[in-house]
Formats: sequence, C-alpha cells, structure tokens
Amino acid sequence: MNQNDNIEALFKRLEGEFDTKNAPQGHNARFMQRLNKEQPMSSGKPKIAYWKIVSAFAAVITLAFLLTGVFNPAAQETSGLASVSPEMAQTQEFFNTAINSELERLNSFESEAAKQLVNDAMLQMENLEQEYQQLIVDLEESGNDKRVIHAMISNFQNRIDLLQHVISTIEGIELINQSNTDESII
Repeated sequence: MNQNDNIEALFKRLEGEFDTKNAPQGHNARFMQRLNKEQPMSSGKPKIAYWKIVSAFAAVITLAFLLTGVFNPAAQETSGLASVSPEMAQTQEFFNTAINSELERLNSFESEAAKQLVNDAMLQMENLEQEYQQLIVDLEESGNDKRVIHAMISNFQNRIDLLQHVISTIEGIELINQSNTDESII
C-alpha cells in the first residue's frame, strides 16, 4: 500500500511535465529509411554465426572436463576435513550436502526483497568460505590439530545457521506480504 502511495505522489508531482507531443509527420518513415541505410535488411535466410555455435560448444565441453576434474587431477585429492580421516570425510560430505540443499532453497526465492537478502547472504557465505580456505592451510601446517578441526566444523555449522536464518527471514517476509495482499483483496 505504501509503495502505491509513493507512485501516486510521484505522478502528482510530475503532472504536466510529461512529454505528450506526437512525432512530426513522416518521422517514422525517415527513421526507417535511415536505419535501413545504416544496416540493410538481409533478404533471404538469416546469417548464422557458426563461430558462436562452435565456441559455445567448446565452452560446454571445457566446463564439463573442469567439473569432472580431468584437467586438474589435484582437485580429486582430498582436502579440508576429508584429509584427516574417513569419518571426517563423511562429516565434510554431510555438511556440504546440507549447505547445498539450503543454497538451493535460498536461490528459489524470487521476490525483490528476497534477492537483496540472498545477495547479502552470499557475501557472508563467501567470507566463511575464505575463512575455511585459511583453516585448510592451518590444518596442513598444524598437523591435524584438533582445535583447527573444531574450527572447521564450526565454520560449516555457521554456514548452515546463516542460510537457515536467511531462509526463515525471507519466508516470514513473504508470509507478511501475502497476508497484506489477502487483506487488501478482502
């Protein structure tokens, strides 16, 4: 309701300032003639830029290889918690699965208010990822120090807590917006 009031106030403030004049006679014809002179219309089949198709195909193939680790065998090595023990590898897998699930839920929101919250959450997630990368370095230097392992687990928990908090906030905002919309319809 407040947003509609703002729009109405804007139109009242700008009343009489809108350009409502018609274009001079023959303007459209002159414009089209000038446009055709600069970029003549092709008659017949449209030209296909084969290099665009080939480059897109090459990009997809390269991306597929990168994701499978063919170009980077070091990516297949275990890192982070997974390098400590098989149990820690399972723990890391559990947290990664939970985080990815929450990220999918977070990215499913479409409203403008949600987009702003999602962007802020992604910045915080990026900071947590940078902290985790530093913890991986610390873990390698410390020789699997339990304090570093605990900090890594806390980092994963912080990510999940952040995502769950943002999701619940967005759901609350959307619920309030929906109830306001329902009340205005009644």
